[in-house]
Amino acid sequence: MNEQTIEYITVGTAAEARDIAILSRKAQHDGDAPALVWLGGYRSDMTGTKAVELDRFAAENGLACIRLDYSGHGASKGDFNKGTISRWLEETIAVLRHTAPKRIVAVGSSMGGWIALRLIEELRKDKHGPEVAGLLLIAPAPDFTFELIEPNLSEAEKASLKDRGYFEEPSEYSPEPNIFTRDLIEDGRNNRVLQGIIQTGCPVHILQGMQDADVPYSHALKLLDHLPADDVVLSLIRDGDHRLSRPQDIERMLAAAKSLVL
Repeated sequence: MNEQTIEYITVGTAAEARDIAILSRKAQHDGDAPALVWLGGYRSDMTGTKAVELDRFAAENGLACIRLDYSGHGASKGDFNKGTISRWLEETIAVLRHTAPKRIVAVGSSMGGWIALRLIEELRKDKHGPEVAGLLLIAPAPDFTFELIEPNLSEAEKASLKDRGYFEEPSEYSPEPNIFTRDLIEDGRNNRVLQGIIQTGCPVHILQGMQDADVPYSHALKLLDHLPADDVVLSLIRDGDHRLSRPQDIERMLAAAKSLVL
């Protein structure tokens, strides 16, 4: 697997400018096989287990693979606390314009699943953007701010949002707490996808752990209700958690990816 160098592009102007990190692997042969596009989760980055394994799969099969870190994540610059779905979606679209794949399979993990669904909506409006050939969603968290956070806010968290503009909660995955800002929550309301029929126009494969403590599997079932017109496969993993990074989970992810690209 050849060594990759991080490339940076600048998204936004003046005070809103931020340098976004990209790892992009070119296809090894001509053809119309879609590029795999990795869209990570909240506070994750493009060097996590699933992202690296997806890139390895691409290398072994001569496929293009595009990974990015949203602003405030991983190798990208920018203030994490300014992050919103709209902002991170804007960066994703900018990366796709820069790398210019003709066809893609979007692979969205957790919050990346929400961004993938919004991405499809935006690309449908763009006559020059890539065609979406498939969608692979891993423990997807569409509308998580509206559906999973807002209904469960404590009075102390509501007060913190009002007075400080954010609230904190302990993270299972980091010694640093998760920070959820008022801007993230308000912007989330403007990016909801679980409101009507989601027209993806492509096959969709969803992997969801039934022991997921962050995004309950009922949320994946709700998403399914909004995808009635598409070729959708939902794989429920009885002992799977939110990360779905065990060897057997990676095998499932790569099998699903293979079904969408090869």
